Amino acid sequence: MRGLIVSALCAGALLAAPAAAEAKGCIKGALVGGLAGHAVGHGILGAVGGCAAGRALANRRTVTPAARPMVPAVAPTIAPAVR
Repeated sequence: MRGLIVSALCAGALLAAPAAAEAKGCIKGALVGGLAGHAVGHGILGAVGGCAAGRALANRRTVTPAARPMVPAVAPTIAPAVR
């Protein structure tokens, strides 16, 4: 019975997913999260959390430079040598 429920949930998730979903960061995060979750007995939960975290990190890295705050580059000051 449990296998049938898991299969139905997986099939529903695949049908509900958009056809051209971007998985940037999700695959790697799901692998790492799944392994970490498996170590403590919650592999599926770890994979889902890892996918979400990997996706969020991938989105954070793709922020356009115009959206980032401008921080002026300050050259380090060099003290004059005392003779």
